[in-house]
Amino acid sequence: MQIHVEDISSVQKKITIEIPVERVNEEIDKAYSAIQKKAKLQGFRPGKAPMQLIKRTYSDAMRDDVMRRLYQQTLYKAMDEHKVEPIDSPVIESDILEPGVPFKYSAIFEVMPQILLNEYTGLTVNKEIYVSKPESIDAELKRMQENMAQLIPLDEGVAIENGHTVSVDYSIGVVGSPEENSGAQTAEVEVGSGSMIPGFEEQLLGLKAGDSKEFTLDLPTAGEDVELNEMKGIFSVTVKEIKRKELPKLDDEFAQQFGEYDTMEDLRAKMVEYHEKHELDRIENELKERVIQALIAKNPLDVPESMVKRQLEHMLENLKNRLKSQQMSLEMMGLDTESFSARFRDDAIDKVKGGLLLMALVEKENISVSDDDLSAHYEKIAAGNQEMLDRIKAYYTSNQNAKSSIISEIKEDKAISYLIDHAVVTEVEAEQLKAA
Repeated sequence: MQIHVEDISSVQKKITIEIPVERVNEEIDKAYSAIQKKAKLQGFRPGKAPMQLIKRTYSDAMRDDVMRRLYQQTLYKAMDEHKVEPIDSPVIESDILEPGVPFKYSAIFEVMPQILLNEYTGLTVNKEIYVSKPESIDAELKRMQENMAQLIPLDEGVAIENGHTVSVDYSIGVVGSPEENSGAQTAEVEVGSGSMIPGFEEQLLGLKAGDSKEFTLDLPTAGEDVELNEMKGIFSVTVKEIKRKELPKLDDEFAQQFGEYDTMEDLRAKMVEYHEKHELDRIENELKERVIQALIAKNPLDVPESMVKRQLEHMLENLKNRLKSQQMSLEMMGLDTESFSARFRDDAIDKVKGGLLLMALVEKENISVSDDDLSAHYEKIAAGNQEMLDRIKAYYTSNQNAKSSIISEIKEDKAISYLIDHAVVTEVEAEQLKAA
């Protein structure tokens, strides 16, 4: 048996195997003998049909059987002999198997790239300087105040102003297409919020409860179709009720509705604490992303397409789950599987590159995980809940695969920390990062 191994690229190999004619003939004879024993041909008892008739009738079945067995018997043995470790299923290219002729086939498959970490210390990265922003706390308090607002019905003679919440019945027709009518619909509109199509809320200003009005507006654009872009809608609106928003006072009583806070000062202090932690976590996570990008830039490598595909599938599944939790879907985002893959392919490639380089760093620097590291990780997941902590420990103790996954995650985190500790980190203003 002749074996030839060829490097197509740093992540793709091709093994070509030629099986001698003697073995081909032997396997063909075995296959036909096995078929003859089971074949049911009209006019012959099982096992008694002449071999010539068996060969004429079952040549395709013989080829499928022999080729499958030859692949199984030779391919993985050849890979083992030449120390080739594929990371995906091979693509087989072969000649047509015929008696009396050597059988030749090739297997093309992907392998892990050989990673040589040339430069991973002294990486230059920027880190955002944390700046306290009281206006962010004020904006969050305003949002909480808005959420706690009450809607107070107004007298019938009051005209609609910006800020009023209005209940309306309305229908939409299309100019020039009287058959296209939406039928009656009901909506609550906060006038001035911009939640309806442009111009709709402005048309309500000055109306009173019980008033009706008809007006024409441009319908939302429909992409490159000029005819659809020029469509106009005829809106028929009847005002049912007008309400004003009454905001609660930002006082101690307001603060007491959000937990164990006696005063507004207590609530604001806790919000400042949460905001600072959130911002510091964000800044740290962005620094981690930058140092990984710097590592990739200094250590270019090819990545297997199969790993990129799996990463895209993982990213897509995560997005679907997040959208589902918000009662949304991929289609509502204007995406499908194909467009998602095209849009986020570069991100997936970078994630695969980063993961491979971090794995190489873990090995090169002998980064390990201690029992204390695992305990700290479990405590972080449990977030101070002792009962939860006990369950987490029991789960990972009994599930070796899950524990191995956690260990890999901790190793990767340690590798990133190593990069940052050995990097040249420059603190800059947020605006400088945006401009970069």
